Amino acid sequence: MKLFPMHLCLIGLITACSTTTKTEWVSTMETNPWQTQNTEAIKEVSGTIPDYIIDTKKPLQTIDGFGACFNELGWTSLSLLADSSRQSIMKELFKPGEGANLTICRMPIGANDFSRDWYSYDETEGDFEMASFSIENDQETLIPFIKNALEYNPDLKIWASPWSPPIWMKENRHYACQSLDTSFFNSVGENGIKPEQVRKEGVNMFIPEEKYYKAYALYFTKFIESYRDNGINIFMVMPQNEFNSCQPFPSCTWKSSTLAEFVGKYLAPAMNKIGVDVMFGTMERPDEAMVDTVLNDPDCKKYINGIGFQWAGKYALPKVHKKYPEIKIIQTEQECGDGLNDWEGCVYSWHLMKYFMENGVNVYNYWNISLEQGGMSRWGWTQNSLVTVDPVTLNYKYTNEYYLLKHFSHYIQSGAHLLSSKGSDENIIAFKNPDGRYVIIVYNPDEKLSQKTIKIGDKQIAIEFQPLSFNTIVL
Repeated sequence: MKLFPMHLCLIGLITACSTTTKTEWVSTMETNPWQTQNTEAIKEVSGTIPDYIIDTKKPLQTIDGFGACFNELGWTSLSLLADSSRQSIMKELFKPGEGANLTICRMPIGANDFSRDWYSYDETEGDFEMASFSIENDQETLIPFIKNALEYNPDLKIWASPWSPPIWMKENRHYACQSLDTSFFNSVGENGIKPEQVRKEGVNMFIPEEKYYKAYALYFTKFIESYRDNGINIFMVMPQNEFNSCQPFPSCTWKSSTLAEFVGKYLAPAMNKIGVDVMFGTMERPDEAMVDTVLNDPDCKKYINGIGFQWAGKYALPKVHKKYPEIKIIQTEQECGDGLNDWEGCVYSWHLMKYFMENGVNVYNYWNISLEQGGMSRWGWTQNSLVTVDPVTLNYKYTNEYYLLKHFSHYIQSGAHLLSSKGSDENIIAFKNPDGRYVIIVYNPDEKLSQKTIKIGDKQIAIEFQPLSFNTIVL
């Protein structure tokens, strides 16, 4: 089993943190985000029992980077803005040392739930040689989106996964797996699926035959090569987004054994030939046995570089990390919220980020970069994003979750190590950067000023935190 590529751990060693050695402290409250605080208020103390203790002598996993996903609706929303506004956002998100310092991002292979509509790169029935393969659709959205990001960070790493193969490779001949549930999805019309095309979790929707396996591996290869022709390198792929989820938008269920056969015998060898890494995922179910099926497959295990987890997959993560401590883990998609982008959702995201990192994650990916206000998908699902765009006023806003992500990604360098911490509550997480500095992130859930003492190494400090605030301290 290969380790995750070492070059990834070197990305951005100088991009995520100021080179100054002075103490830094920034805080975010709902109505007052990203405020620089007076570090003279941080006092060294002794003789008291600390609220939090950070163990600096036993560093945990390496943090390789942070990112989000390039979706079509991200670009269409940003394209409503004046170019100067759009460039300001892209600079804030991607320019090293500027804002969020995003370094490792995801993209779809073909349509996903936040594309403009259903499409794939080859819908010519029976085109096993991929003669009709084309990424023409992406020239309007994803390619300019990614190229714009690369203007600010040429070292940005991109990985990709499909939500659905071309429909002629699926036994139900439809991009979806089930009809729209209007009790959950807002009414946006039907998705066209017929009752006899509806499927359920746990079945193979992909046709498990050699000629389809070979054609689909070629489809991945054509995708990589076409993007390279456009100046975009994809360093890694995952075979299927949420391979257990039967959805009313682009999706495809696989049995884990069938997915292992495709990856080990067809996809991974094809990707290996063109220098692209393969990870298993994305895992969205709390069943570590699904991971075992792939990682213990004799053809797969010599290729698989790591595992991607999202949503309920988080419940399998602790056991998987304990069982396979050497394998890299990507948090592939932060839970998407409800389009309100409110403070409550931000606090929930704080607990998600802590949970994933404390259970072995090396890379953390947010989901939507930008959406129109309300966050409505083509299929009627409202979701959160880092940026919201008002289509009427053509103004934009960074959301609460953007500032939360920035509290991590702005300061934590690629190559940092998570540190173990404990205390009176669970609202602290800490890291040690390769430059030797410590990054401490604290959430104060109290509706009043709250003083906390933190012991880190031989030093003990006291800090008074604003009510309902996120805080990053760099020492």
